[in-house]
Amino acid sequence: MPVDDATLAVRLGFVPPSVAGPDAARPGLLRAGPRAAAPYARDAVDVHECRATDTCRPGTRPPDLLEHGFAVVDLSPLDDLQAACARVRAAGSVTDDDAGTIRSALHGAVLRGAGGREVTVLFLAEEGFIMRTAGPDGMAVVGPRSQGMNGHGGATSVHSDQDVFGTPLTQLMDGRAPSLFRHDSPDGHNHDAGLMLVNLWIPLQQITQPLVLADGRSIDRRRHQLRYGLATDSFLDREDDMAVNDIWTYLHDPGQRWYLRSEMDHREAYLFDTLSTPHGAGTLPGEDVAARCHRALEAAEADVAGGAIAALVDAVEPARRAQAPPDTPRPLVEAVEAMAAVADEAGRDPAHVCGDGAEAWLDRSRRARQRVVRMSLEMRVVVSLDA
Repeated sequence: MPVDDATLAVRLGFVPPSVAGPDAARPGLLRAGPRAAAPYARDAVDVHECRATDTCRPGTRPPDLLEHGFAVVDLSPLDDLQAACARVRAAGSVTDDDAGTIRSALHGAVLRGAGGREVTVLFLAEEGFIMRTAGPDGMAVVGPRSQGMNGHGGATSVHSDQDVFGTPLTQLMDGRAPSLFRHDSPDGHNHDAGLMLVNLWIPLQQITQPLVLADGRSIDRRRHQLRYGLATDSFLDREDDMAVNDIWTYLHDPGQRWYLRSEMDHREAYLFDTLSTPHGAGTLPGEDVAARCHRALEAAEADVAGGAIAALVDAVEPARRAQAPPDTPRPLVEAVEAMAAVADEAGRDPAHVCGDGAEAWLDRSRRARQRVVRMSLEMRVVVSLDA
């Protein structure tokens, strides 16, 4: 796929066309298989290489919340939030106390987008505050089941998090959600409301598995947007009538327009329309190399801890001369180079690394590996649109 200075070829997962069928409950719409039974795991999605605009590149236009369905907002003035995010990043998990600090800092805050638009945070939902952790190239770095707010992996396929006409909004808002919130749906829209239900996505660090978002204007919602019932019993405590969450999945189409940022941290965040904006974790060029280096160093750390000199030499070999391909974003190139340097150090003097130099080398190796792990926080928020 040809790319230009502001474009990256990113891999995204979509629902397979084979599971798309008529929605009996809403004639004229599509759904992804039987309710709560459609494919959602990484091994059951269609992966496509998509051209995505990297808004970190000079000369790109900042996305706008109302035009595109998402925006980048500035969180740097919120000192308590910044301190809490730094603690969560260092710990690799979020505590109730830090979650409470972040919520308090956001309540009533005015968030300014890169394009100048401002919104005011009116309400933060009780559920939906989670931390996601994802390794390069889709490598799993958390267990198979989440633990409360923690232990959630990256999103495996493109989706939108809520159907404004479905569960649980219908029950929670007595059917009023479509008239109260701005939205674009396959069978309706509201472009006049002053309220939006949005996701606030805060990257603690992100140079791999970036969040990739679609320009909503490029989505043919009746042809490519599919209803899907997501079972929530493994990660949310809900009443039986709300246990299946009505969301949207998407079919791929070459006309869709995608956006990402190749490097982010918690000084900024994505704000995007929960009801309408397709999004998912993407895989960048060079992530396969980063994953190979990560695995090599992880194995090498075990050898150093056990004093296994010969095994250490073999373990670091796949990473010693690792090079990212030319179209890799610069932050990821530098991270691969850092892992290769740590591996080469062990390969050149394994006896020292397994001996007196073990503690310092292990620290450098863990830091180099952690750099390529994406960590992010997300929560569900109601905002008002300021004039």
